[in-house]
Amino acid sequence: MRTLDAGPAVTMYVCGITPYDATHLGHAATYVTFDVLGRALRDSGQQVRYVQNVTDVDDPLLERARATGEDWRAVAQRETELFRTDMTALRVVPPEHYVGAVESIPLVLDMINRLLELGATYVLDGDVYFAVDSAEQLGEISHLDRATMISLSRENGGDPDRAAKKNPLDALLWRAERPGEPAWPSPFGPGRPGWHIECAAIAAEFLGTTIDVQGGGVDLVFPHHELSAAHVAVASSSWPFARTYVHQAMIGFEGHKMSKSRGNLVLVSALRAAGVDPMAVRLALLAHDHRQPWEWTPADLKRADSRLAAWRAATGRSAGPPAEATLTAVRAALAKGLDTPRALRAVDEWVADAAGSGTDRRGPALIRALADSLLGVDLDG
Repeated sequence: MRTLDAGPAVTMYVCGITPYDATHLGHAATYVTFDVLGRALRDSGQQVRYVQNVTDVDDPLLERARATGEDWRAVAQRETELFRTDMTALRVVPPEHYVGAVESIPLVLDMINRLLELGATYVLDGDVYFAVDSAEQLGEISHLDRATMISLSRENGGDPDRAAKKNPLDALLWRAERPGEPAWPSPFGPGRPGWHIECAAIAAEFLGTTIDVQGGGVDLVFPHHELSAAHVAVASSSWPFARTYVHQAMIGFEGHKMSKSRGNLVLVSALRAAGVDPMAVRLALLAHDHRQPWEWTPADLKRADSRLAAWRAATGRSAGPPAEATLTAVRAALAKGLDTPRALRAVDEWVADAAGSGTDRRGPALIRALADSLLGVDLDG
């Protein structure tokens, strides 16, 4: 892992969930990846200031509430709590600040007002838009051409085909109140925040206008990360918003990307309810490079179960091989692109050696400690 020029602490913002359904393995992989990143940074001597949002008011959540006949706030509260319970079971260290969209509305309005003062907004039928032509750096994160940006905007919550927009890529900052939808007062009339401005305002408030690491799923590169950064850049006249971007690749299931819209989900809570050890789930996720897409199969869990049992058996002995070289190898693997599969193999090699002779009484304890502190895997269970 390269040393970040971060001052007293590394600042990390990871985009959180929209809580309208249970946590699936795609979510889990993202937050386990950034959990390992945080652990590796702390192990290297860095402090970590980590912030994550929860989009607790948005179209998918409101649609789910209407479909089930529930109050949208009840849905958001229930699913947020389930997410947190799943993350605790997976031993994901919680962020320093976990911030909801609703509680952040004053921050959002402050940033919109700043953009308004700078002439970077306009109003269309009561909705307030960000004019992307005001952002000179647009495209420097995703490196996409305009046609691809428009296509991805259409697929990922944007409205590039809305008539009368000045630019198809202009992003919604404030959505005017619609019948039957929640709304909050603002200088622009009652309404609610847009998606990208939510993360921009939260990150800027809690971490500053230039942060060290921006993270999330690879599907957030455009439009979300590109436009959030553009909002901050224009509002603060500073660039870059993030010095480093880290993205989790997509996980597939049954031939398609795992997604709520398709319904092909493997839920962490369902696995837990079926008696699956959360540490096996964590090992199954860590067995794959976060940069490469892959497809979940029952074999992933079977291999993880076997690995977990072998690690626990080997570290349960009173003595084993020396483990200092294993610790060095795990640290080196995480430092080189957060290579968790390589880190797991380093522990596997120690475990294989432990099946033979081994007289170092410190070895098993050191492996348990590194698995715990660096990989987040509890071997005492």
